[in-house]
Amino acid sequence: MDKLLLIDDEADVQYSFRRIFDQPDIELTTANSGEEGLKLLPKVKPDLVIMDVRMGGMNGLEALRRLRQLNAKQMVIMMTAYGTTQTAIEAMKLGAYDYLLKPFDVPRLKQLVLDALKAARDMKQVVSYEPLLESEDYDLGVVGRSVPMQNVFKVIGQLAGSDATALITGESGTGKELVARAIYHHSKRSDQPFLAINCAAIPENLLESELFGHEKGSFTGAAAQRIGKFEQCDRGTIFLDEIGDMSLATQAKILRVLQSGTFERVGGNQPVKVDVRVIAATHKPLEQAVTDKQFREDLFYRLNVVRIKVPTLRDRPDDIPLLINYFLKKFAQTQGRPPKSISPAAVEMLVRFYWPGNVRELENVIQRAIVMAKGDVILPGNIQLEGGSAAPKETGVASAAGPAPASDLETIGRTLFQWARGQSKLKVLPAIERELIIQALVETNGNQVQSAKILGITRATLRKRIEKFKITQQLAIK
Repeated sequence: MDKLLLIDDEADVQYSFRRIFDQPDIELTTANSGEEGLKLLPKVKPDLVIMDVRMGGMNGLEALRRLRQLNAKQMVIMMTAYGTTQTAIEAMKLGAYDYLLKPFDVPRLKQLVLDALKAARDMKQVVSYEPLLESEDYDLGVVGRSVPMQNVFKVIGQLAGSDATALITGESGTGKELVARAIYHHSKRSDQPFLAINCAAIPENLLESELFGHEKGSFTGAAAQRIGKFEQCDRGTIFLDEIGDMSLATQAKILRVLQSGTFERVGGNQPVKVDVRVIAATHKPLEQAVTDKQFREDLFYRLNVVRIKVPTLRDRPDDIPLLINYFLKKFAQTQGRPPKSISPAAVEMLVRFYWPGNVRELENVIQRAIVMAKGDVILPGNIQLEGGSAAPKETGVASAAGPAPASDLETIGRTLFQWARGQSKLKVLPAIERELIIQALVETNGNQVQSAKILGITRATLRKRIEKFKITQQLAIK
């Protein structure tokens, strides 16, 4: 049975609530003031408190403050006949689940109460993940227990006692800079400078000056000599992110630094000698860029002394709960408040998503969910995934009952496209068509009539596709 506690000093409102919620599965208790409501709280133990803002004695906002101090997870709906934007904002800041104006729209009131009661039930089923990594790893933000991430950690450890150049590859958002910082922190240069340069973010005509500096008068606007990042980073480590976007001319200077430890400032003719460890990263396939004459082959081999491929989030779904836990704690620490929890259903939703934006996208989703969650528990409804909507519970073809909604098809299409971008050696469309046919046959236990119906094609067309893609009975019935 769900328990409601109504705190309102108007007899008419109490009467209306008794009639509206005269249901066998709901127990309604009423209080005439904030003080009385707070006294009843430990006795009634309500699943939901509905409270007026303006009452005699203690007002609703003050009662809400005290109530949240007693039980931070208590679900509360505030209501008033004097609705103002400021009052609504204040109530939500204090942790109210929602805000309702008098006079009530009864269907709206009922739906809001049902939603709040469901959220209260979900709170009681919270899964709390304990940190499985050492505190220093959390400080660095390098989180993962999966085999792919453990392989990354092993290489970082092997690089600790070396000055070898490292090349970090992986999709955008996988955490390449964090890996670079981990290499630096565990290296013998950790007490020296670390500078990160995003080569794609600096205009090409300024990048060379940014890296190597320039002499006074070397170009328009060069009013004084400037020291570049390589000089600033002498005896330290420089991280060149998105090095695949660098021009061939600047690549030549980078190669010279790696070969001889020297370079010349823009407009200068005197060599400058430095001792800098270079770590580079890119999301581009540099081997293909070398083939296309867009990246110097000799520089590629100089950078590719030790290669670290950072896995996509799709390749390590077991790490998603760990990352969720990390981000919840990270944002709570930033905001100076206890971390929010997350429901099992929300965790499952996040684990099953494709994550085209990788860890960076997950971080943004968690941050947004923390803001949107009206209670102390993040629920599936608080989570907005790619395109502003939740991921479909099951990604697949349209069922025989009808086509998937357009929004679902759009999400599936975007996800497939993001996957296809990284499959340069695969004929993507035939591969997807073959897999859909196999999945349909598996779903129907090899029944070709049902499979053809699910796929929206004729049985004859299905037979031709099975022959074309050499789909055997063993593949079709797993």
